Amino acid sequence: MEQRAKLRFKQMEFFFRKFSQRIAGFVGNPIAFFMAVVVIVAWAITGPMFGFSDTWQLVINTGTTIITFLMVFLIQNTQNRDSKAINLKLDELIVAVKSAHNNLVEVNELSDIQLEKLEEKFKKMAHKRS
Repeated sequence: MEQRAKLRFKQMEFFFRKFSQRIAGFVGNPIAFFMAVVVIVAWAITGPMFGFSDTWQLVINTGTTIITFLMVFLIQNTQNRDSKAINLKLDELIVAVKSAHNNLVEVNELSDIQLEKLEEKFKKMAHKRS
């Protein structure tokens, strides 16, 4: 039973990853922007037809709220994956370069204070080299 649940979760994870990548790719496209502009213009043009009623305003407010709410999760998912991929690529470079500080591979695990101290250290090193 537990094995089947894990399999379902993996399938759902795979579907969500593919779905979020496609949607994020689509909404990051100029066509999607122009489609949104067309919807807003159409909504504005219909204002006089509906007497700028509360219902007319509620349609755009509800629609944009729902879309924004859902897009936050989709975009965050793709951004998390992109960040992880970039960090892994950088980790590989750090490990491959003999003179690099290998302790930076786990820099994502440091606290904000530790990151600030590390940043100051590298700024000082950069000033010494120039």
